[in-house]
Amino acid sequence: MPWSLYLALKQLFPSGGRFPFFTAISVLGVMLGVALLIVSISVMGGFGREIKRMIVDTQGEIQVRAGGYLANIEEVAAVIEDTPGVVGVSPFAEGVVMLEHNSMPAFPALQGIDVERINDVIPLNSYIRAGTLTNLDDDSIILSSRLAYSIGARIGSYVEVYSPLLLEKIKADEVMLPRELEVVGIMEIGHQSLDSSVVLVTLRRMQELYGLGEGVHGFSVKLEKGADADAIARLMNQRLPAVAPRTFAQSWMDSNEEFLFVVQLEKNMIFFLLIFIIVVAAFSVTSSLLIAVVRKTREIGLLGAMGGRPRDIAMCFCWQALVIGVSGTIAGVGLGYFVLHYRNNIIATFTKLTGSEEALVRFYEFSNLPAYLSNQDFWLIVGLAITISTLAGFLPAWRAARLQPVEALRSE
Repeated sequence: MPWSLYLALKQLFPSGGRFPFFTAISVLGVMLGVALLIVSISVMGGFGREIKRMIVDTQGEIQVRAGGYLANIEEVAAVIEDTPGVVGVSPFAEGVVMLEHNSMPAFPALQGIDVERINDVIPLNSYIRAGTLTNLDDDSIILSSRLAYSIGARIGSYVEVYSPLLLEKIKADEVMLPRELEVVGIMEIGHQSLDSSVVLVTLRRMQELYGLGEGVHGFSVKLEKGADADAIARLMNQRLPAVAPRTFAQSWMDSNEEFLFVVQLEKNMIFFLLIFIIVVAAFSVTSSLLIAVVRKTREIGLLGAMGGRPRDIAMCFCWQALVIGVSGTIAGVGLGYFVLHYRNNIIATFTKLTGSEEALVRFYEFSNLPAYLSNQDFWLIVGLAITISTLAGFLPAWRAARLQPVEALRSE
């Protein structure tokens, strides 16, 4: 072990069982900065990951849409299925309807799905909380959980569905009764907006409600694991005009580009702002080491008189800054992961004390606080914390290295 490192450890952690106050404050500052960064970036990463999961799980990795609606669905489906990397295709039709149960109206987004093919693309079975997808037929409907609660519907209830086509026929003095459908399933995705505004029917029922005939509005597409969604979408766009000129394919990233950009921007801004906490902690490291230089001026002079080179004396203080940075970072990582492990308990306690449970759900739209920290983000936080803390020792090291032994030994 170099004598400069040994001396640095002795100065930071002297024998006698007493932990130095300045060392504790310096380590604590770095620890809190690292912990706060890990918690904040993990939560933002969790939101981003949950959003991606929900987009892919509800829309597929690629969506093929038409300017109006597609009538030649078999030809379009064949082109999509023949594209390399595609493992699942499911048609859909969608629109807004009025839904009523016990005189309680709602205006959800209605999506018609192919029951036989939907699970090839979207893991819908995993979101069914009551009932089963296999019971869905042309005379039934599946409601999202919060929507069902708001209108008081449950499994076995009947709801009336009013479509725009029905309203148009009523205006034309034609008799057309609303469709009465039985609730055979309740689904819950985990995002409050989706759980409050989406209902599912069979594709045939949706085509009848909107007067589409045999047409659909588009296709949801599932890809092989690790496939490049953007590249496959571009390949589809080269092939689709031959069978459907007004049809285009978009990856989930392209169709949600602006929203994903905002999420990433928020994450980057939070990281940029919170890194200043570690910078402030680094100033406390600098201050404590400068105080150590002043307090140990005679000892530094003695080291120089005994043959210690200025470089080795400077390294003594650089080692101290590095040890503080590493210790604070390790403690901060531990504290950060501890907080993340109990994050939902902490949030539940806080919202219960402040009475803000409903506000949290309404505005942030997640049942639980998600968390995800990528390896890249983790090592970036650790690397920056240790680097900034180590750089904090350069000024005290430079000051100590400049002390002349004779002048230092005469210091009182």
